[in-house]
Amino acid sequence: MTVAPSISAVVAVVSRNDLNAILLLLGVWAALGFAGLARPRSVGYVARLLFPIGAVTCLGIALLAGIFLASGQGAQSLILPIGLPDLPFHLRLDPLSGFFLLLLGLAGAGISTFAAGYFRSGEGTAPGLLGLQYHVFLASMGVVILANDAYLFMVAWETMALSSYFLVTSQHRIPEIRRAGFLYLLMAHLGAVCILFSFGTMSAGNWQLTFDAMRGNTLSPGWATVAFVFALLGFGAKAGLVPMHVWLPEAHPAAPSPVSAMMSGLMLKTAIYAMLRVSFDLLHARSWQWGVVVLVLGLFSALFGAVFAAVQTDMKRLLAYSSIENIGLIFAGIGLALLFEASNLRLFAALALTAALIHALNHSFFKSLLFLATGSVLHATKQRSLGKLGGLIRSMPWVAALALVGTLAIAGLPPLNGFVSEWLLLQSFLFTPQIPHAFINMLIPLGAAALALTVALAAYVMVKFYGVIFLGQPREPLLTHAHDANWLERIGLMWLAAGCVTIGVLPQFALRAAGDVTGMLLGQSIAPVTSLWSIAPIAPQQASYSGLIFLAGIVAVIAVTFVVVRLLAHGRVRRTAAWDCGYPWQTSRMQDTAEGFGQPIRHMFGTFFRMERALPSPTDAEPRYRIQIEDRVWRALYLPVARSLQWLADEVSVVQSGRLAVYLLFSFLTLLALLVFVL
Repeated sequence: MTVAPSISAVVAVVSRNDLNAILLLLGVWAALGFAGLARPRSVGYVARLLFPIGAVTCLGIALLAGIFLASGQGAQSLILPIGLPDLPFHLRLDPLSGFFLLLLGLAGAGISTFAAGYFRSGEGTAPGLLGLQYHVFLASMGVVILANDAYLFMVAWETMALSSYFLVTSQHRIPEIRRAGFLYLLMAHLGAVCILFSFGTMSAGNWQLTFDAMRGNTLSPGWATVAFVFALLGFGAKAGLVPMHVWLPEAHPAAPSPVSAMMSGLMLKTAIYAMLRVSFDLLHARSWQWGVVVLVLGLFSALFGAVFAAVQTDMKRLLAYSSIENIGLIFAGIGLALLFEASNLRLFAALALTAALIHALNHSFFKSLLFLATGSVLHATKQRSLGKLGGLIRSMPWVAALALVGTLAIAGLPPLNGFVSEWLLLQSFLFTPQIPHAFINMLIPLGAAALALTVALAAYVMVKFYGVIFLGQPREPLLTHAHDANWLERIGLMWLAAGCVTIGVLPQFALRAAGDVTGMLLGQSIAPVTSLWSIAPIAPQQASYSGLIFLAGIVAVIAVTFVVVRLLAHGRVRRTAAWDCGYPWQTSRMQDTAEGFGQPIRHMFGTFFRMERALPSPTDAEPRYRIQIEDRVWRALYLPVARSLQWLADEVSVVQSGRLAVYLLFSFLTLLALLVFVL
């Protein structure tokens, strides 16, 4: 009788000061980073002590964010007496920021635990400096989510970009990694310029840079569209939305695996958060055209990422392109929500936005899990190329089993978490005939077909990823000596795998958190919980899903099969070799390769790629076939701009080779021009 009220009282007491407590924990992250400088060369001190404390801090932030969401109270605000004169730092905790802090804390705990066992000496950057960059990266993401003014947001945003740049270039002695880091930093700053323009437009010329002031401004539809487009360009560049994606397939493979997991699982979500903040919170004038643009870009990015992932031969580049695909699905959900809201269909808008939020949470778990699993493979084998891996399920059973959970989750198979969000997104598409626009009703079926094709290709990619790495025979002799993950790495992997299973089997809790966000942004939330056993997005008569029943069915089928086989076989187990097709001299070179898996995709989607083939000679004793696939977007859009800038720089550099008299003449002419302008 008294347990429930006492729990509610505890939640109410704790949630009164959770913004202050979260801010304190963000300071702990920063302090851990600077503490690493005390012993910068000690791997044991930095990795085995500071990183686990950082993981516990992640759990603390997730706990506080969860308590805030469960309490159902209003937004909390805080003004810090630091910053510029008359422009202090403003912070705000509301359901939107609470949801993404929950995401940051839950996934960050698994990544930091894995990182404690992953980092060793010889990783390029000194351990202490690496710990500083790592924890400042985490803290800056938290401040981005809590910022309530443009000034603090941009300070945290640029801190996040710089700290992640240094993490990407940890192995800075390798030229390819330096180039990847430079490209990432360049795209990050171009995106930051667009974000500044967006904030400047939303401030309506009064230079009130707080988000509260922007919420109070009423922009005309034209100026609101300008602010929205700049936000889409700026945050789309950080999220990896096509065609602003060119940095992502280069930076993710270059970074250490825990950093790749943080960038894909956490940093990309800050861009999703910021896009939701601008689109649904700060801007009031919205149009259905916004939704069409975001939906088209999202679906094209999803299909683009899935197609390019299918033809990759580097396991980390494959996962990087898979991130583009999943970010595209999230943006597709946001686009549908904008379309529904513009048509005053708020319930369906809440459904689409819920699908986007849940998929963002799911992606943080299964993509982090897969990037970390590739890190264990990379440490054990020193190989990233899929053509030199295989058969690791024997020597790395822990990594193989946990990676299988992430593989099935990202492929969208029930009862794991990837299925829940993709199922909700599909339900959103089914309600689009309610939109009263003929053009949209003509467009949406194509979008639904693109979604179905993308999901199928994602499953195809994951069959390739897991099968080539873990199944079959080792393609290199040294793979038989590969070692499994250490105990800290296993704990991190198990934490993320448990998240994939929990959200898939019991999605009710994640849906309740997402419902708080949609209630804040749209004034409407879905009521998906019909019982502990099942969920129904709109009504049980239309569609429902039960992860628990699905899991129970799988376990029952396996158990019955095991019992029947054991009884029929009288307890005997007979082992025999697999059928060899009448040819017993099998070698690892006869297995299907990553290139073989990608060949059908290269033929069907050839227009996506720019391919260069190297064919062997008929007289070669050991013929080798090589194909190089490049992104047409890079050559069509970015390479001409780079060449034009290089030409302009070469032309301007002629001025530097002149004589002193020429420089004095330039200075004199400049002074004359200034005098004429002033007079």
